[in-house]
Amino acid sequence: MSATIKDVARACGVHVSTVSRTFSAPHLVNPATRSRVLAVADDLGYRPNRAARALTTGRTFNMGLIVADISNPFFPPLIKAAQAQARGRDYHVFVADTDEDPRVEEELIRTFTKQVDGVLLCSPRLSNKMIERLAEDVPFVVINRRIKGMPAVLMNVAQGAKLALEHLAALGHRRIALVSGPIGSWTSNEMQGVAAESVGLDLVFFGPNQPTEAGGLSVAPEVAACGASAVLAYNDLVALGLIEGLSAMEIGVPDQISVIGFDDILPGRLNRPKLTTVAMPAVAAGRMAVDLLLQSGGEGATVTLDTALIVRESTGRAQT
Repeated sequence: MSATIKDVARACGVHVSTVSRTFSAPHLVNPATRSRVLAVADDLGYRPNRAARALTTGRTFNMGLIVADISNPFFPPLIKAAQAQARGRDYHVFVADTDEDPRVEEELIRTFTKQVDGVLLCSPRLSNKMIERLAEDVPFVVINRRIKGMPAVLMNVAQGAKLALEHLAALGHRRIALVSGPIGSWTSNEMQGVAAESVGLDLVFFGPNQPTEAGGLSVAPEVAACGASAVLAYNDLVALGLIEGLSAMEIGVPDQISVIGFDDILPGRLNRPKLTTVAMPAVAAGRMAVDLLLQSGGEGATVTLDTALIVRESTGRAQT
């Protein structure tokens, strides 16, 4: 016969409730005790009955994670970090991709509502008003969007944009193109807010744009024609597309135009020239979002994570 929770408790010399908490709320159990219970449970072949636990606790022990575009290399590290953090709390994560479509985003949230205990909504494209309405049915933690009264994990885009523009200014650049992302993007709004407050710079704005290499490639001719000596792009994919488009027009990076991206994805480190970028703490954001969703009393809590400028080869001094 299969081992029961009582068998594990007896073998460990602890109360049944301690074994139960080890699987349902491991953060409430002493680490040494938790390790011993898990080891004994593994030896005995004990597996908790998730369906029974759901009936007893009223929880599914599942959470949803919805991202804007799973093919973007920015998202997989965040997803893996969230999954690992959730697994440590005995939760499963259902991952879904909206393909940058707010209608799909809404459909996925409504589908998840009765199957999960909460949803992590990463870089959403829905309006704040719609997200607030949907939050009446299922708890949310929003990643990279500020919504009043809703738990959020923010990556400090404003800090990163300021560092990027200061770097370009120090290299002598004065006319700078700002290539934004899709409509409704909080990241784009943050970048534009910092740019608008910059003193002594001549900013040229291009957008909205697809947050992909194709988006960068398509806007490259306009950027080349505007007379800017440097570009701050919405993300690394857009920056890489820009570099490709400029190269096709025989415009050198950084000799003729400097380019900075956002995210610090692996392709940017492998590109030639290697991409100067603002590193976004995706792994930390994934972990923190899970913690905010599961902690009691987390309603409205906001955590802001620092960003950092990584200087590589795609920025250089402005031509005189």
